[in-house]
Amino acid sequence: MRVLHVMSCRGWSSDAYWAARAVVELERAGHEATLVCRRDARPEVSDLIRDLGATRVEILALRGGVRPIDDARDLRRLAGWCRATDVVHVHRGKEHWLAALALRVGGRRRPLVRTRHIVQAIRPHALNRWLYGRATQRTVTVTEAIRRQMVAAGLAPADRVVTLPGGVDARAFDPARTVRESGRPAGVPVVGVLSGLRVMKGHQIVIEAARRLAAAGRAFHLVFAGRGPMEGQLREAIRDAHVVGRVAIDGYVPDAARALAGFDVALYPPLESDGMSRALLESLAAGRPVVASRVGLAAEVITDGETGLLVPAGDAEALAAAIDRLLADPALCLRLGRAGRALVEGSLSGERLAGRLAALYAELARPA
Repeated sequence: MRVLHVMSCRGWSSDAYWAARAVVELERAGHEATLVCRRDARPEVSDLIRDLGATRVEILALRGGVRPIDDARDLRRLAGWCRATDVVHVHRGKEHWLAALALRVGGRRRPLVRTRHIVQAIRPHALNRWLYGRATQRTVTVTEAIRRQMVAAGLAPADRVVTLPGGVDARAFDPARTVRESGRPAGVPVVGVLSGLRVMKGHQIVIEAARRLAAAGRAFHLVFAGRGPMEGQLREAIRDAHVVGRVAIDGYVPDAARALAGFDVALYPPLESDGMSRALLESLAAGRPVVASRVGLAAEVITDGETGLLVPAGDAEALAAAIDRLLADPALCLRLGRAGRALVEGSLSGERLAGRLAALYAELARPA
């Protein structure tokens, strides 16, 4: 198959990772997959795409809003590429509209696929009903909740919206690997959160859970691996909770596999669904026992007590109890870690995602 993925992300977000991971895995499976990126994307985007292993990368302007000159140029180039491809797969609104138009001026029609990565509802006005219901042959959603939302809004028939979670590179994570970073207290279990420091990610709830665990006399060292606008507020919250010596903010971590290898327990504590939930998938792939908020993908793929522990989002007491349960039971940690890894290998890896996408593309490209 010859597949064109178009992604207008400026920064390295979960949807950028999903698109790049899909392209790399499709290439590994023998398909000709090309990733089209935004011209003014931040430098780390091209670096990370290259690090993932993408070999076919093209550039368009893909500027936000209506940009007549840039849009016309993008449209011409897209129309040309569409003639030499079997399926066009887009990831955000800008490229969705451009591709829908390009496929109508470019001669022979090609199937158009759109991935919806976020929970934010789409307004079901006439233009969007045309875009999703007629111009797009399939919409892929990263969670079942997003699929139900789209179908309920009447944007597309239920049989044209499919849920395909997953996409983490399972081969990049070794469950047997352990790392003890300098500065960690000897003999103390490390509880870690791998995510950007933003309000919805739930770090403040984790700090309150840490306060409760410390007050109960539980030994632990908490690590926040990531950076973001909440760092100053989190440092203040750590001081107010009197857990300064027990909590570290490591900042940006370029190697997620190494960071997770340094955790004994991994937390995924968002306050609401954050789409693909990449950090959750990576924690499971690393074979770490996971405590996750019962939201989004976590609620759909984790079986409580079997492949991880689920707690209500925003409930510090329940989170502290779940962490305490794991720290008190090494056998449970081992069992959950192994089950989480098996879950990724069975249904949530990039390899599995590529297989499902290839089957979908083949179905759409088949002559009527």
